[in-house]
Amino acid sequence: MNTINTYRGRFAPSPSGPLHPGSLCAAMGSWLMARQAGGQWLIRIEDIDPLREIPGMAKNHIETLKAFGMESDETVLWQSRRSDRYQEVLNNLLDTGLAFECFCSRKDLLDHNGVHRFCIGKNAEKKPAIRLKIPDITIAFNDQFQGNFSQVLGTDVGDMVIRRSDGFWAYQLAVVIDDADQGITHIVRGQDLLDSTPKQIYLQRVLRVATPRYAHLPLVLDEAGHKLSKSLSSLPIDSGDPVPALRWAWQHLGQNPAKWPHGQDPERVMMKAVSQFEAADIPSFSQMLTT
Repeated sequence: MNTINTYRGRFAPSPSGPLHPGSLCAAMGSWLMARQAGGQWLIRIEDIDPLREIPGMAKNHIETLKAFGMESDETVLWQSRRSDRYQEVLNNLLDTGLAFECFCSRKDLLDHNGVHRFCIGKNAEKKPAIRLKIPDITIAFNDQFQGNFSQVLGTDVGDMVIRRSDGFWAYQLAVVIDDADQGITHIVRGQDLLDSTPKQIYLQRVLRVATPRYAHLPLVLDEAGHKLSKSLSSLPIDSGDPVPALRWAWQHLGQNPAKWPHGQDPERVMMKAVSQFEAADIPSFSQMLTT
């Protein structure tokens, strides 16, 4: 595990499609906060679901971020190359009785609102998922932008899948292991992942690793109030003309338009923006629509 104590942030896109305005805001917000703190900013590719991955998209993400003036301070980490590490942690959870095999399907759990508290699956012929045992506890934390947030894990989440029945690794397990191994101290990401945070905090406690500071940014919504990345209008950002999109993302993050630096070179503009950035001005909820 990385034990560096300085500010270490990250941006972790999934290569299931091009970067869109919402992901640009998340990347920009996390990059600005890391740079203003004098810390490091890393890129991680979350490519553990090949069924959703588009070939070549991960490379496109890295190149697009570079075109927008944001490069990883360390070698890019690829989750698809981390299976041995995830298996090591999973084996320990199974050996200690903290995780178990489960044959329940989503259909089996419909009458329980999808929440798993005990196994009711009958199809032992299929491959099992692996679940983490979740006790009846409440996890609460203070988010830098969203304030106090809590979740009753037993009733709201239930026993959590950490390896899927198709053999693919679950996001919650991979992200916690990677954040710990990379020594991530601050996680700045979209508000849509706010309710994943208590699950991750609990898993951090189980694995006895440090809990980072969390800051969830306002989502980019379309005119109907839907998350833009899920919308038909969720078009990729233009890496051939980065500055207008960067200026738009700056304003979405609640920053004063008058403080946006002049210039056409994305790297220089972004470096100038660091001194003008005010994290306290970031909205505490999703109040902005696309224009």
